[in-house]
Amino acid sequence: MLKVENLEVYYGVIAAVRGIDLQVEENNIVTLIGANGAGKTSTLNALVNSIKKKGKVTANGFDITKVPTHKVIQDGVALVPEGRRIFVNLTVDENLRMGAFNNDRFEVLKEEMYKQFPRLSGKKEQLGGTLSGGEQQMLAIARALMSEPKILMLDEPSLGLAPKIIGELFETIIELKKTITILLVEQNAFAALKIADYGYVLENGSITLEGKAGDLLGNDEVRKKYLGG
Repeated sequence: MLKVENLEVYYGVIAAVRGIDLQVEENNIVTLIGANGAGKTSTLNALVNSIKKKGKVTANGFDITKVPTHKVIQDGVALVPEGRRIFVNLTVDENLRMGAFNNDRFEVLKEEMYKQFPRLSGKKEQLGGTLSGGEQQMLAIARALMSEPKILMLDEPSLGLAPKIIGELFETIIELKKTITILLVEQNAFAALKIADYGYVLENGSITLEGKAGDLLGNDEVRKKYLGG
């Protein structure tokens, strides 16, 4: 469903991502874990072509390596960026409208989002900037889903959220897996590996370890570096 080959990202002469390969199978959750500065966000941004890169990216059977970002979204790939980046001066409804800019099923999809995220349903006319952190993250995910993606990429969705909200969020991600393929970048490595099918460990821009999520949870090196054990 999503295949990345020899991906490289440079900022000037600094290599942020160093020739990585990864694959996400259909209706799987694959997580990319690593320390701050490992290159996780750069990887996601490169996959939607919001930054320059080298390498090859195939999604849904199509080569999207050089496709403009807006066309990547139209081709069924959506990114929920780190920090949510909702439109704080637009209402919840208006934020959802922005997510469906290329989709004429706005009204139907909007009601589906309010069922998926009931916390938002009573706040349709509330400005995005007045929502709690958890509600803003739900809105960011809902906005991405309005484009009806086949592949959803999530960048640090639990960042800054209370444990209860994180639990709700990850339950939602598990539910989404039934119909959507998910690539998850997450600073909470334990939570990510608990729900993922497969995982990659990124260090200094290179993948140093990969395997089934359950195996990585039991790996001594992973436990020491990322799981506090």
